[in-house]
Amino acid sequence: MKTLIKGGRVIDPANKIDKIADVLVEDGRIAAVGENLPSEGAEVFEAEGKIVSPGLIDMHVHLREPGQEAKEDFGSGSRAAAAGGYTRVATMPNTRPVIDNSALVKAMQKRAEEDAVVHVEIIGAVTKGQQGEEMAEMGDMVQAGAIAFSDDGHFTRSAKVLLNCYDYLRTFDKVIINHEEETSLVEEGVMNESHRSAMLGMKGRPTVAEDIAVARDVMLAEYADARVHVAHISSGRAVDIVRQAKARGVKVTAEVTPQHLTMTDDLVELFDSSTKINPPLREQKDVDAVLAGLLDGTIDCIVTDHSPHAQEEKDREYMYAPSGFPGLETAVGVLLTDLVHTGKLDIAMMIEKMTAAPARIFGINAGSLAEGMPADITVIDPELEWTVDDKKFYTKGSHSPFVGRRLKGKAVMTFVDGRLVMKDGEILA
Repeated sequence: MKTLIKGGRVIDPANKIDKIADVLVEDGRIAAVGENLPSEGAEVFEAEGKIVSPGLIDMHVHLREPGQEAKEDFGSGSRAAAAGGYTRVATMPNTRPVIDNSALVKAMQKRAEEDAVVHVEIIGAVTKGQQGEEMAEMGDMVQAGAIAFSDDGHFTRSAKVLLNCYDYLRTFDKVIINHEEETSLVEEGVMNESHRSAMLGMKGRPTVAEDIAVARDVMLAEYADARVHVAHISSGRAVDIVRQAKARGVKVTAEVTPQHLTMTDDLVELFDSSTKINPPLREQKDVDAVLAGLLDGTIDCIVTDHSPHAQEEKDREYMYAPSGFPGLETAVGVLLTDLVHTGKLDIAMMIEKMTAAPARIFGINAGSLAEGMPADITVIDPELEWTVDDKKFYTKGSHSPFVGRRLKGKAVMTFVDGRLVMKDGEILA
């Protein structure tokens, strides 16, 4: 079976390609990238005026299986991913039960094979039950295929436990993804601690809680000569801590979300829980610092932290609603509209942060259009204008702060292993 994606602007940062070209796919793999490739026997898709890139990768999503399928499941979440242009996602282990053993890793892989329309990687827990007290069976989970480890949603209070986990996992060359907020400083906090939180009368979560956590966890990784990945960084000071650590040669990487790159706590309203996330939306100075960190390479990749909740959970006053919102179907549009089209971020860098970089950090055979690679491909129309409509979401979550926004730029085709699974917003698989 042959497919030809013709005449698009091919941006493949892993292979330093940025040119008008065709992409030929045969039997689920990249056969060639070049000009005027032969179309005989191939199904042809015209891509003139569009971006053709390696399939987008999101290494931080919450697909909610097992145990929280009312919020999301592998079927709905993977379809949301395909609709947003993603061909591969990694699901976090803060589920019920927590994914903290090899049997659950294998079970979730089986579920993905059965229901998912994109590749789904499994992230295992660092500690048993994500309780921060005893190391989980990480070696067994590595053997079962876990791609990384995280107690996301929980800060590991014990430095000794985390250090032991770093020491142990170093043998396997896998990375720990840390949720960075010193718990004692954020208890009962629901938004960023700032003038805005004072005006609204809501308890704040200060940036120093993130700064202290990042500093501690990076220093522990440095001491253990281990790998550490900072999840959803949001504080300007935390970005500077990572920057300094990288300069010292620490094996630290970091990620950021579209919301922390484009939104501030000025958008928080008492009766609109859609902006409630963790870590919270920060002030403009932090947004500026985070963007600067992305541009100078301190921050390595862009993730969504896709975190859907059931309607009845989110439809409450801000202080009582859970944190998180669905992001897979809006990320490309938000990044293009607010950063690329405004000249703040080059589209080639955006794609690098969403393809080659996460593939490199997590050791995945993806993020490249090199000959012989799996044909995971995303086609983006950077000029397509559309309005975010939660009624058209594939995710089960509907409370997005972007609902009703007019965006410019959208993924229009998603190929997984050479198979077209999304075209013009419609899931075909």
